[in-house]
Amino acid sequence: MEIFTEAVALALKIAAPMLLIAMLVGLIIAILQAATQVHEQTLTFAPKAVAITLALLAAGPWITNEIIDFMRYIFGLMSSMELA
Repeated sequence: MEIFTEAVALALKIAAPMLLIAMLVGLIIAILQAATQVHEQTLTFAPKAVAITLALLAAGPWITNEIIDFMRYIFGLMSSMELA
């Protein structure tokens, strides 16, 4: 149960920056669409895709380090287990 809890916490920690950026970009685009009365679906998708791609490129090393640390934690637990 401890490993599952840690895995869910890691998934939330890794996903949070991308979700927040997508939400902020979506809010900005929605405000611009409301102000200009232009409601085109592609106007929301393209900026979000670009922003999330840039965020993934910027946060990639941090995400990789977090996943590596988690795997080291898992392998550390596996090596400390006793065989029955």
